[in-house]
Amino acid sequence: MAERIAFQGELGAYSHQACRQARPDMEPVPCRTFEDAIEMCRTGEVALAMLPVENSTYGRVPDIHALLPGSGLRIVDETFVRVHISLLGVPGAKLSDIRQAMSHMVLLGQCRGFLREHGISPVTGADTAGSALQVAREGDKTMGALASELAGEIYGLDVLASEIEDNKTNTTRFLVISPRIDLTRRGSGKMITTFTFRVRNIPAALYKALGGFATNGVNMTKLESYMVGDSFMATEFYADIEGHPEDANVALALEELRYFTTSLDILGVYPQDRGRG
Repeated sequence: MAERIAFQGELGAYSHQACRQARPDMEPVPCRTFEDAIEMCRTGEVALAMLPVENSTYGRVPDIHALLPGSGLRIVDETFVRVHISLLGVPGAKLSDIRQAMSHMVLLGQCRGFLREHGISPVTGADTAGSALQVAREGDKTMGALASELAGEIYGLDVLASEIEDNKTNTTRFLVISPRIDLTRRGSGKMITTFTFRVRNIPAALYKALGGFATNGVNMTKLESYMVGDSFMATEFYADIEGHPEDANVALALEELRYFTTSLDILGVYPQDRGRG
């Protein structure tokens, strides 16, 4: 029996596509919310979960930054999915038949040029794959769905137009999470270490905390801050760096970071995906 991997959304969602891409031998399990996918992984109902963390056009997915640090789960891989958007219709429909197209509001915004060119009105749906499912159920030749080709394949819809997104480089980064972390893993290329930290309440604490990465030649590829709890005074930082915690230069940089922080949590150590390039 194949191991299972959870994701948020319906079958055919871009998160489902990420599961196929990163773990093709695992059974994908759709979940209603990110919390449900995380909980299934935390309790062992599934082996892994797939979570979107940021998009090249729309930035970070804020829910993940709030949910992941407190979940007890760890990042074991990353994968990048090019967001190719297709116009899907019921069998027999033609592009000229489509008067309205349904999708998640974010995806509708990524196809404004195509919709305007073809005189198609946008209709907001719950999500991308869910919109494809609804179009398939209703069977209306004048209603299309904007989703992945995978969604069309699953729900028996025809691809009326493909790669219609305005931004031809639009990409979403996903994280594969697990209840366990394996610090012995080493990829053939660079490793990525992801962690969160809070700095001590002293002048220039962040500047001093990050100085060790510069002096030890550690490349920090991501640094974000977000509020903690209900206080405007409590800030947590989320960072990605190149390297493994056992690398000499990374170990020195993390040691210096610890001196200026009140908390430091390693969320994951994993091989850099070639999609970063």
